[in-house]
Amino acid sequence: METQSTVSPVFFKETKPAVIRLWHWLAFLFFAASVTTVLLNSTVFKTRDNIAMVKEQVQRDGGPVITDKQARNVAHEYSDKLWDIHKFIGIGLSFLLLWRIIAEFVISKEKKLKTRIQKAMSFPDKSTERKHYLIVQYSYLLFYVMFIAMSLTGLVLVFEDVEWLKPVHHNAKEVHGFIQYGLYAFMALHIFGVLRADMTKYGGIVSRMINGKEVSN
Repeated sequence: METQSTVSPVFFKETKPAVIRLWHWLAFLFFAASVTTVLLNSTVFKTRDNIAMVKEQVQRDGGPVITDKQARNVAHEYSDKLWDIHKFIGIGLSFLLLWRIIAEFVISKEKKLKTRIQKAMSFPDKSTERKHYLIVQYSYLLFYVMFIAMSLTGLVLVFEDVEWLKPVHHNAKEVHGFIQYGLYAFMALHIFGVLRADMTKYGGIVSRMINGKEVSN
């Protein structure tokens, strides 16, 4: 009979419950949309870079000569509209975060993030694979901490007109702007790591996140 020390755990081959898989793909879409609005606002629709274009277009159509300030107000409208979209996406992400927190309480014990970490830590084999698995699981914890901070600061910015939130508005904006880079780094590393693993040692990671098929040890 095999003892616990000789049984090889199925690292990176466990499946996620349907509620987590659905959450994962919705979160992916919302994060992708959020990042897109940030990229567009900092490039194509950057107010400063569009002032000259607005003045040129007005004069080309026979309109009056306008000042830089007037052109800036027009160009800024497009930026404002994009930020409004960004805010709505952020509210959606906040609801998704709430969904994930609730899901962690209602899914089966063996599927919980805490249980996966405890199971890996209790396994006597100190293999590189086990260490890699633990690093990945702890990175998820870090992601959720950043996600919570991003959502809370984002909500402060969304409800900037609420009187009791005004004193923390500036700090929330600073934290929100800083944490975004941590989330971008996590998402880039996560996508790269998953695709690399799927094409090498742990084939089927992506398909299991879609269809939920179990993998036997």
